[in-house]
Formats: sequence, structure tokens, C-alpha cells
Amino acid sequence: MWEPLCVSNVESVVSEWLPLPDVAEMLDVPVTKVHALVKDGTLLAARVGERNIRAVPAEFISGDHVLESLRGTITVLRDAGFEDEEAILWLFTVDESLPGRPVDALREGRKTEIRRRAAALGW
Repeated sequence: MWEPLCVSNVESVVSEWLPLPDVAEMLDVPVTKVHALVKDGTLLAARVGERNIRAVPAEFISGDHVLESLRGTITVLRDAGFEDEEAILWLFTVDESLPGRPVDALREGRKTEIRRRAAALGW
């Protein structure tokens, strides 16, 4: 069973954060669209840094689009009772049984395995 880290550690488990305006620029959309993507569960964001700004883990962006397998995985994690920062922690925490981090497995196209594991967390 996954043992959650302290949510206050969310900033430290992600190596690169992108402020929402930067995400908007990368996706070539208005920043209001990025806020909508966070609200609807296509992206996850957390408040980070000295200025406590909302930012998205850079690994959620692939080129000029959001990592395709992310939205469904976020839905499964939310259904399992995860808050957004808890979901980020889970996605970026090394799991020796994978091996590696769930976000890396998603980037490698292994979404079925990750969603199965995420769904099991709700039980």
C-alpha cells in the first residue's frame, strides 16, 4: 500500500515547475484555458516557490500538448480520494515495483498499469 508523503513535500519531489502563464505559452492557449485545464482535471497544479504561485510539473507537458494519458489517470486518482497535491506526490514518488515513478511510466506509454495501480489505492 502506498504511504503518502507529507503534502508539504510536493514542491521537492518535482524537479521542474512551470508557472501557468508559461504553460499557456507552451500550449499556445490563453492562460484562462490553462486554469480551465487544471479545474477540469486535465492538468494538476500546486502552489510553489517563495511567491506561492500555481505551477504545473514540467513533465506533464509533452512538446506543445498535455501528456495524453494524464487526464484519465487524474480522474482515477481523484476517484480514489486523492487531492491534487497528493496525486502529484504519488505520480512523482519512486515505486520500486514499477520500477521508477508513475509519471515516467505514463510518459513511456504504460497508462493501463498506472491506472490499475491508482484504482487499487481507493480500496
